[in-house]
Amino acid sequence: MKNYILLFLTLFLASCSVSTETTLEEKKLEHYQSEEMKTLGLPFSDAVIVNDIIYLSGQIGNLPGSLELAPGGLQAEAKQAIENMKAVLEANGSSLDNVIKVTVMMADIDEWGEFNKEYIKYFTAENKPARSAFGTSGLALGARLEIECIALKRK
Repeated sequence: MKNYILLFLTLFLASCSVSTETTLEEKKLEHYQSEEMKTLGLPFSDAVIVNDIIYLSGQIGNLPGSLELAPGGLQAEAKQAIENMKAVLEANGSSLDNVIKVTVMMADIDEWGEFNKEYIKYFTAENKPARSAFGTSGLALGARLEIECIALKRK
């Protein structure tokens, strides 16, 4: 009899456990678009923030507020793309130090080494996010590269 009572009590307590799952309605969801992007009328957000995680749209090396690429080739575009990424992160309570994952798309994967010369100026040995890259057959506005990232929302 003692065993049946213990079994019943165990089953009863297991069925009464409280769920700690968060529903989508409980999660904080924000869409961010800078004033510069709003003036361009492009059909996407600079970033989408879910709770404390920022998902950045791909950044190319365009000059802020324009569809013109930074002059000077791949390294100039890489610098501008990372600066664009940095500006969106900072506008949303984060920084390059809080980047978790970077994805790089390149028009010519053979330019990987040239890209890294600029990338390591921003992401040092102490601050290396996870990263992947791939070559493409073309990018928006004829860009040489596009970078997207995921970051934590905190400075």
